Amino acid sequence: MEEQKSFQSQSKATGHEGEDEACRFVTDLGYRIVKRNFNYGKVGEIDIVAMDGDQLVFIEVKARTNNFSYGKPEDAVDWRKQKQLKRVAEGYYHINKLQDQACRFDVIAVDKSGGKIEVRHQKTAFY
Repeated sequence: MEEQKSFQSQSKATGHEGEDEACRFVTDLGYRIVKRNFNYGKVGEIDIVAMDGDQLVFIEVKARTNNFSYGKPEDAVDWRKQKQLKRVAEGYYHINKLQDQACRFDVIAVDKSGGKIEVRHQKTAFY
């Protein structure tokens, strides 16, 4: 049980570090961070909400320190995760009373498996 707690703590730390790295990455691209960790009740969470010019961008961040066990980070954003993210984005629109705001979904993979940090950005990763 203690080993599982340690893994969860390490996993959370990796995720948080990945989100920090992703924020730096998109900020360097000129994005403006609007919100981090937007939570829509029991539906789920979006890691980063940002503006890229006049377009709202919902960003899912996946970070890994080891690709051997779970594959590439971005592979974790399957159709189920995409469906959940779309529902959370709808919640964001509802709460913020947005109607005619263009948006897209990006995925940022933060890969620490090779001993250095590699950031891969999939712009408009899904619809």
